[in-house]
Amino acid sequence: MPHSVSPGSAQNDDAMPDAPPAASAESSTENNVNLEEMFDDDDDEFPTTGDVKMESPAAQQEEPPAPTPTGVDEELMLAFYQRLFPFRYLFQWLNHGIVPTKDFGNREFALTLQNDAYLRYQSYPTADMFRKDILKMNPSRFEIGPVYSTNPRDRKTLRGGQMKPVSKELVFDIDLTDYDDIRTCCVKANICAKCWSFATMALKVIDTALREDFGFEHILWVYSGRRGIHAWVCDPRARNMPDDRRRALAGYLEVIRGGSQSGKKVNVKRPLHPHLVRSLELLKNDFARTTLIDQDTFESDEQAERLLSLLPDKGLNDSLRRKWDSSPGRASTSKWSDIDTLAKSGKSTTLKTSTLRDAKQDIVLEYTYPRLDAEVSKKMIHLLKSPFVIHPGTGRICVPIDPNNAENFDPLTVPTAMQLLNEIDEYDAKHPAGTAEADVPDVEGSAVNGSDMKGGRKLQDYEKTSLKPYIDFFRSFIAGLMKEERAGKRERDGTESTVKADPMEF
Repeated sequence: MPHSVSPGSAQNDDAMPDAPPAASAESSTENNVNLEEMFDDDDDEFPTTGDVKMESPAAQQEEPPAPTPTGVDEELMLAFYQRLFPFRYLFQWLNHGIVPTKDFGNREFALTLQNDAYLRYQSYPTADMFRKDILKMNPSRFEIGPVYSTNPRDRKTLRGGQMKPVSKELVFDIDLTDYDDIRTCCVKANICAKCWSFATMALKVIDTALREDFGFEHILWVYSGRRGIHAWVCDPRARNMPDDRRRALAGYLEVIRGGSQSGKKVNVKRPLHPHLVRSLELLKNDFARTTLIDQDTFESDEQAERLLSLLPDKGLNDSLRRKWDSSPGRASTSKWSDIDTLAKSGKSTTLKTSTLRDAKQDIVLEYTYPRLDAEVSKKMIHLLKSPFVIHPGTGRICVPIDPNNAENFDPLTVPTAMQLLNEIDEYDAKHPAGTAEADVPDVEGSAVNGSDMKGGRKLQDYEKTSLKPYIDFFRSFIAGLMKEERAGKRERDGTESTVKADPMEF
């Protein structure tokens, strides 16, 4: 196998620690916030030396089930970790700095091993120890949990209540299986460009609300590797948010309520909240393009009947039903136009224009607004899959998505681990070490001799592959986050100095 793993990294099952017994996570502190009243609630510091390796939940009283075991070859998995996984950048992202802190050292990691064992409460004081353990364990995937008040590995020696979650990124999870009742192209884990539009819509709406309504700036969107996307809100204010505020914020963004069964899923008050007015503006073109054309959602009799159930007037519904029954296979664009046409023709003498407008707005929201797995967002203790791991079913890498270019993100072109390792082999075959077939410009534009050199240094393996733009984006994201962290530290230090100079000042 060309992309071989080093002999020193061979697995030793006997060296693997036992999975810790189930342990209840501690509840976090709570404050009172209510943001749901608008709803009818019926119920450059980055190292560049050659040794840097680039990198891309649980209920309160119960352990989550172990994820499905991977189908990715173990040797390929280990080669990916050794050559491509960005350990140091993942460390800097979670540590919020270069020097190790409790933000990383007290962070929980959960590893799914190749033998299906699921290890909770793993933690690492440094990036090097993190990398060493991952290479030793060679997990099929790993998830990221909260930062605890003490090292989670010490939990067995602590009395109850001593280990509490103190911070974690505010996270969101969107899965296309939650759109199965309205997408017509794919079902279950399958996706295509047509239904991926729902994920793009969700990203656009949620990202805009988080930035404009809550002032968050550092939002990392990550492709799940198969059929969904995750958001990590990394601002300090978001990370330190207690669970009650997380619940309130999730409730603010949660508009689609109810499962896949029939029944109206959108019940919002009028006049519409500004967030919903803005969301409708963002989504109206997507509804026309995706729901009416690409999905042709209302073409089937079943979906046409569902559409009628969401309209407010029986007389209008009867007229629409007769028209559609007389035109089998009528396109969704035509059926949507028929609503206004028949309403204006006087088929109902009691229907108000405003009532029909409100109903149509609710329909647009029901068929385009993000469908959140809100439970993931409500508690710090929920675990979420790490960026840049390999998805067990597809082999694709969980890469970040640029929200400013989300419309052009194609999940079906995301590289797989096998593809990336082959790209390294192909690059190395074309550019043997020590040759100087061409001058390679460095980042400043000057040229260096040697095809495997950049700016006077040896190229890292990820730079030889299609993973490079994703890791470059991740580096840029971390740089912005760390810049704010440094500014916040200076501000806190200045405040502390003032207090020490005049302790009687209140």
